Amino acid sequence: MFLDHDAAVENRPINKKLIFHSDRGSQYASTIFRNILKSYNKHVKQSMSRKGNCWDNAVAESFFKSLKVEWIYKNHYNVYSDAEISIFKWIETCYNRNRRHSALNYKTINELELEINNQKLAA
Repeated sequence: MFLDHDAAVENRPINKKLIFHSDRGSQYASTIFRNILKSYNKHVKQSMSRKGNCWDNAVAESFFKSLKVEWIYKNHYNVYSDAEISIFKWIETCYNRNRRHSALNYKTINELELEINNQKLAA
């Protein structure tokens, strides 16, 4: 289930403390997943939404709606690994690099990240 959990860290190493926020799904509350987060040497703090409060997780819910509507429902997968690869490619190419987000002033995630990094270098 969490075989590729290091992929995110390989692409964007954890240099500062960060918060991993999720709903109260069993996959996030599991001992296996909690131990994965702990393995990052106290750089990751887990946060979960309050019970029965969907607004705590509105950003994640919005992402999953986009993923389902824009990608998953338009594709058919015969095996789990096909879905996993397809979804990874959609996130890394379309969602992060090409899709403009209204919450980011209509920038892509990569554009905003580059802008933030350039501002840090200029400071």
